[in-house]
Amino acid sequence: MDRRKALKFTGSMAAAAVAGPSLLSLLQSCKNETRIDWQPLFLTMDEASFVSKVVDMILPRTETPGALDVKVDMFIDKVYAKLYDADGQENVRNEIKKFNTNCISDFGDSFVNLSESDQIKVLEKAEESSGQFGSGVWGTTVGNPEPVGFYRSLKSTALWGYFSSEEIGKNVLSYDPIPGAYHGCIPLSDVGNKWSL
Repeated sequence: MDRRKALKFTGSMAAAAVAGPSLLSLLQSCKNETRIDWQPLFLTMDEASFVSKVVDMILPRTETPGALDVKVDMFIDKVYAKLYDADGQENVRNEIKKFNTNCISDFGDSFVNLSESDQIKVLEKAEESSGQFGSGVWGTTVGNPEPVGFYRSLKSTALWGYFSSEEIGKNVLSYDPIPGAYHGCIPLSDVGNKWSL
């Protein structure tokens, strides 16, 4: 074996030795899905686990990143900490408790401890019983809006955080920075699915 091949072989063995424990710890950390690895600003650890689980169920990882990949749970915690007043924050805590109390009465445990099939049933029920956002024109609500409730508000905030994240904006939504070059009179087939021109 010549020197170059020996160095490549030694390098790949060293990389495997270093990467092995890291991969093992990564796999072990995936087993405990309720574990969060950030320090919330407002939420307690139990509340943060609840928010993380709900947003992961709403926006799971598929061929595109999921809510947890772009840190939507951390975004929601910051929204609660920095944008909500004391009454709003107390309401969030009460609504999370109420949500979990309903899970306990209907399924015997809090949301994060339920099986995935039961979690899906809980979210489907919440989806059906939540009010809808009213229609609007240029940011102004038309008609009398109905109360949307905690679940719909949490889902809306999760979608806001997800679609305004840099990762999703640049790599999923066909990001086209503005200001960009002006190209007049081009065929639609050349534009593709660009949402910002």
